[in-house]
Amino acid sequence: MSTSFCGQALACEYAVKNRGRLPKKVIQLPGEIDDHISKLQLEAMEIKIDTLTKEQKEYLESWQEGT
Repeated sequence: MSTSFCGQALACEYAVKNRGRLPKKVIQLPGEIDDHISKLQLEAMEIKIDTLTKEQKEYLESWQEGT
């Protein structure tokens, strides 16, 4: 539930900061906000994650649908 509440709070902040610039429809939060929520939750749980190497990032970015 904490991630849901965090998401709602950050969504409200995003809406206020972008007031008047967003279309009048359902808006998907930017990935950076989702990533921030995940990092906050992991930090609260005292869980550390590895950082991908340059080679790992390149490999993941090279994938295309159907490969």
